[in-house]
Amino acid sequence: MAPSRPHALPVERPNMLHWLGGGLTALALLGLAQQAGAEETIIETHGYNFFGELGYGATYDHLNYVNPDAPKGGEIAIWTLGVFDSFNLYTRKGNAGALATIGHEDVLTTHADDPTAVYCFLCTTMEYPESIDWVIFNLRDDVTMADGRPWTASDLKFTFDMFMKDGLPSFRAAFGAFVEEVEVLDTHRVRFRFSPDSPMRDRIGLAGGMPAFSQSWIEENEYKIDEANILPIMGTGAYALDSYEIPSRIVYKRNPDYWAEDLPVSKGRNNFDSIRVEYFGDSVAAFEAFKAGAYTFRSENSSKTWATGYDFPGIANGHVKKEELPDGSLSLMQSYVFNLRRDLFDDIRVREAVGLMFNFEWSNESLFYGLYDRVTSFWGNSDLQAVGAPSAGELALLQPLVDAGQLEAAILTDEAVIPPVSSTRQVDRKNLRKASALLDEAGWVVGDDGMRRKDGKLLTIEFLDSSPAFDRITLPFVENLKRLGIDASLNRVDPAQERERQRKYDFDMTTHNGRMPLEPSTGLKQWFGSEGVDESSRNLMGVADPAVDALIEHVIAAQSKAELKTAVHALDRVLRAKKFWVPQWFKSKHTVAYYDMFEYPTPLPDYARGELDFWWYNAEKHEALKAAGALR
Repeated sequence: MAPSRPHALPVERPNMLHWLGGGLTALALLGLAQQAGAEETIIETHGYNFFGELGYGATYDHLNYVNPDAPKGGEIAIWTLGVFDSFNLYTRKGNAGALATIGHEDVLTTHADDPTAVYCFLCTTMEYPESIDWVIFNLRDDVTMADGRPWTASDLKFTFDMFMKDGLPSFRAAFGAFVEEVEVLDTHRVRFRFSPDSPMRDRIGLAGGMPAFSQSWIEENEYKIDEANILPIMGTGAYALDSYEIPSRIVYKRNPDYWAEDLPVSKGRNNFDSIRVEYFGDSVAAFEAFKAGAYTFRSENSSKTWATGYDFPGIANGHVKKEELPDGSLSLMQSYVFNLRRDLFDDIRVREAVGLMFNFEWSNESLFYGLYDRVTSFWGNSDLQAVGAPSAGELALLQPLVDAGQLEAAILTDEAVIPPVSSTRQVDRKNLRKASALLDEAGWVVGDDGMRRKDGKLLTIEFLDSSPAFDRITLPFVENLKRLGIDASLNRVDPAQERERQRKYDFDMTTHNGRMPLEPSTGLKQWFGSEGVDESSRNLMGVADPAVDALIEHVIAAQSKAELKTAVHALDRVLRAKKFWVPQWFKSKHTVAYYDMFEYPTPLPDYARGELDFWWYNAEKHEALKAAGALR
């Protein structure tokens, strides 16, 4: 069982297309202000934050959460599940390898202890008017690609044009709605002009999310970003692909000539000489390999394994450390989701009835060893979560949607929906009776064979999953649904089939995961908006609702933190009321195990565990482990 899905390592870029993750922050009135003509003040600054002060000034010695004296060297080896056949993440074709964009850097960057701000990285400063009609990035003149060739403003414009021509439709739609023109002013100066009707809060962060690619390299290799490719796009980053073996292994090596090695932002970071990723077909085999020393760092996503599996010799003799590290992040929105594109799930009573039959309390006690809390909100573990009845500010946003017939009037008075609470027996009879009544009311009647039908059609639901470890969680859910008269089943496929079927929206229910941002904005359209419902890999649910769309616009338009919080509360309330998910579980701590040759600074930042970023390798401990035969 792997409760904290997805079980595969993330291959998404941390900064590129940051708009997909949410609010990109904006306007920090820092830096040098000067007059442009007699009309508008131009702001020049090293960083940008719409709602508050920047956490870092223009000069600093190193990031607050790193060890600036961390030694360089060694290897960290991690694992992932599935297969890969490409290193191009910018297309939906193929299966991109884990950490496929590790070598790609963006114009702007974020810091783990200041997650709602963006800072110049490939630029020295940025300039923009108070209207944010445009932004000029003053690019660094020392940025080089992995092979040493220089990177310039022309390369940045070329990259933008390439993505606008051949990038994902969702990318083209977002950037096309924001950016009217990209203009090269000189070798290291480029201006993005923004559409007047684009959200101000997202403009600069969106433009700064462009990666550093080389026009000459792209053309020399005849690279097509809309096609799968086993050749990774060359970047400027600290790591580059060293070797791979399909389907079992990928190795990335640190670039000894990395252009940013001596910058303050790099001190104490990128400490490993190499990062190795081992692929496995199932989580059981992966854990056995870890115990045998085949890889060296493991984020444990199975509560059963965490509670009962760490009794092997490596733990007993101290070769392996087992730790719980604090995690201040928002809770994941991990859940079973309905495919709303299926006519069966048009009726909210069907969705609610199905949700009543998942017994979290029994699962947590019987399967999870009490390690988890229930996911209750899309912004759980934060003050963005809607609670109780709507506030006056929320009512002002919700009332017009009720008046327009887009929401039920109950949203104005009811408390925010929370998942049903069950007994600690697998089948909660109270919830079973309530679910049965809902299906009866919806016209799904129990026949002589105990199965429910409507207009002669059997009520059938298939769960799509690729993880054997999830069987012991989903199968009891399936059994409960069968007791309700639903022809429920679990179809476990391999990871490639799961991904392909999810891409085609070919499922009834599946497990979905993600984490909402602290300052959500345009990226919400990818998760819940009507525009991307037929192409977004994030909106697996198929949410296409005018009330949701309207509330997303309110979130995007928020001009203060108070406005943002109110709008997110209203959106969270409505999303939960739609009941297109069956929330699963989360824990507010990282459960990790690793061979005792890695070290990290304390305290860790709230929003980053950082093992691939700012942990480091102790050579003496490594030699001791090798001498003891603990590592392969």
